[in-house]
Amino acid sequence: MDSGWIVAEAERMGFDACGIALATALEEESAHVEQWLESDCEGEMGYLTRNKEKRYDPRLLVEGTKSIVTVLYNYYPKHRIGDSDRFKIAKYAYGADYHDVLKRKMRQLLESIEAQTGKLEGTRLFVDSAPVLDRAWAVRCGLGFIGKNTTLIHPKKGSFFFIGHLFLPIALEETGKPLTNRCGRCTKCLDACPTGALEAPFHIDARKCISYLTIEYKGSLAGIDPKTFNGWMYGCDICQDVCPYNRFALPNREPEFQPSERLLAIHDNDWKSLSKEDFDALFKHSAVQRAGYEGLKRNIDFISEES
Repeated sequence: MDSGWIVAEAERMGFDACGIALATALEEESAHVEQWLESDCEGEMGYLTRNKEKRYDPRLLVEGTKSIVTVLYNYYPKHRIGDSDRFKIAKYAYGADYHDVLKRKMRQLLESIEAQTGKLEGTRLFVDSAPVLDRAWAVRCGLGFIGKNTTLIHPKKGSFFFIGHLFLPIALEETGKPLTNRCGRCTKCLDACPTGALEAPFHIDARKCISYLTIEYKGSLAGIDPKTFNGWMYGCDICQDVCPYNRFALPNREPEFQPSERLLAIHDNDWKSLSKEDFDALFKHSAVQRAGYEGLKRNIDFISEES
């Protein structure tokens, strides 16, 4: 099977980038993760401490895996929600749940591959839903580098991408080489983080991160200054918005990622009076469901305390 054909087919199908790497243990990357976990920076995300061996070696997660095909899919929006209002949500959650959208497209890519190879036994696809070091594999596949804000940055397209992987039981030629960091002396992301979550280059304490606090963290926000949230009620894009590489970001062309007219029309007072019925209508098939109505309402009430 020709690796170049797979990359070309992925791009033809609308993926923004595709790369292939051999399935091996991620020794250097796992050491970095272990150090981070030892500092308890994961907060309440206990799932990050489970199945670590499988996270560090894809062959333990899916027996027989020989190659990893990694794809990037753009979610940068044409219109932003909440720029002129207080309440903002992360751009990745504007439209339909990315897990569902990207998995459907990756199944189509797998079908195209199997049309060439025949049925492959033991294939799996993953979109932020299993113990997989997503960014590490994207780097291994030559699709970008890890920025000082800890996101994956494509040097020509920015960082507003979803990452997906195909685990294949066939040995394929690698298509790229890992990219080293290209942030240089820039510290815009560190300087812009209002809660100090980016404590140092390439190091984030999730317990201080607005994205973590508004999505993963289920406890009380008492003791935190509401002003530091800068109006973010679900997720946060600050460290990406200020990144110079995102001057290359172009609006996505995925219909399912476009915000609904109803969502675009909502303003401050609407959020403050948001009902469970409103929430269900707005976010029925959205990643915002991860926070749930009670979680989002907690965040809205917290931000509303800002004087």
